[in-house]
Amino acid sequence: MAPLSAILRNINKTAASNWSNFKVHMLKNYGENPGKMLVHTGTLGWILSSLAQVGAVVFNDKISPEQKTFLIPQEIADAAINILSFYLLTNSLKKFGAKLVSTGKLRTKRIRNFLERNELMGNVGKLNFDITEQDNFKPLTDHYKSFKNGVDVVTSTIGSIISCNILTPILRNQYASKRQKKAIANMQQHNMNNIQHPRGISIADYQKMAAIKFSNKSTGLKI
Repeated sequence: MAPLSAILRNINKTAASNWSNFKVHMLKNYGENPGKMLVHTGTLGWILSSLAQVGAVVFNDKISPEQKTFLIPQEIADAAINILSFYLLTNSLKKFGAKLVSTGKLRTKRIRNFLERNELMGNVGKLNFDITEQDNFKPLTDHYKSFKNGVDVVTSTIGSIISCNILTPILRNQYASKRQKKAIANMQQHNMNNIQHPRGISIADYQKMAAIKFSNKSTGLKI
């Protein structure tokens, strides 16, 4: 059996290697794309928050099983609305901003000079035009990436603000309204199906009551 010190060294080496691989992965995927990082980390935040909300309902002993059957699907539906609206809107705005930059609709003075110098202003705004595909673009690469990253961050931030403060509340309210109407309709239907009609009197009971009444009159008894 290997000594404890050797085992600890192997654990430390594995942890250091995994951490190094993680940093390389993060740098490769997000180092030059901070807008993408904002979208993904924001979405991850919504996922973790939603899991916490659902877990709070599932493991809460003070909530009855009947209430949980209603609350758990409600929390899952709210989570889906939160996550999807955030990701779709934020990512779409980020891509829209990136397209404006790549087609030259959004540009700095240096990028405009590049377009004018290479007689490319007539292509600005066309969907099939990409500044980065031009033959002599290389000297402008660092400046372009820096500007594009800034636009990505701004558009991602705007998308997250709109999603969290405008779009998501509207979608959740609409869903909650429909869910409430459906719940009320189901409750009314349940009440109608389980209504207890007043019990009528049978012939035998009527005859018995009539006999008792007649008997009291004929004997002259007063109660």
